[in-house]
Amino acid sequence: MSNPTLISTLKTIFERDLNKLRTEIESYTDEEKLWIIEGSIANSAGNLCLHLIGNLNTYIAGELVKSGYIRDRDAEFSLKNIPKSELLNKIESTKQVVLDSLDKISVEDLEKEYPIEVFERRTTVSFFLIHLATHLNYHLGQINYHRRLTNHTYGSQNY
Repeated sequence: MSNPTLISTLKTIFERDLNKLRTEIESYTDEEKLWIIEGSIANSAGNLCLHLIGNLNTYIAGELVKSGYIRDRDAEFSLKNIPKSELLNKIESTKQVVLDSLDKISVEDLEKEYPIEVFERRTTVSFFLIHLATHLNYHLGQINYHRRLTNHTYGSQNY
């Protein structure tokens, strides 16, 4: 796993998927729908977006390059009605922080132990970065589904 192309690949994937996150959030024509939860949909697109921003800032910038980022995970799921423009700004700044952070990681760093234990066992930096990329993609799919569902199901109703 430890080769110079892994960092380049991760940068490409994070940039691609954070751009897709931006596109998804931009595609909500009614800002209120960003915050809809109903039935078994426990997390709104807005809250998933905040969660991804907190997650990446914490685990890449905060832990790997010691940016000083302080996460408020509870707020990621409890805040509501953050303006779409603010979410978009947060996505752009997160994308830049992630790409800048990855530039500071050496090939040797990839095989080091990730600084904190997140799962039941310790992992390497490379393993955890790949996990973070798949985590981003997982929630990106949920946001896409949420957007299509709320745009179709709720039409012009007020929720």
